[in-house]
Amino acid sequence: MPIYEYECRVCGTRFERQQHFDDPPVAVCPEGHEDVRRVFFPAGIVFKGSGWYITDSRNSNNKGKREAKGASSDSEKSTDG
Repeated sequence: MPIYEYECRVCGTRFERQQHFDDPPVAVCPEGHEDVRRVFFPAGIVFKGSGWYITDSRNSNNKGKREAKGASSDSEKSTDG
């Protein structure tokens, strides 16, 4: 079950509740006030490494193009000589 954090808009008290996904949101804070809202946080994603997929893909594609160009120029040199 996920843990949700709530904040009372009247007194500013922050509290957590462990709830099922289909449970209704909490309506009353521990102090008894009825103006409560759920606090949302950004996702905790950490990207590690040399780069994103697009960056890695571009590097490998450029490397492949360079090798292909080099191979064609080498074959031209061998036929001329």
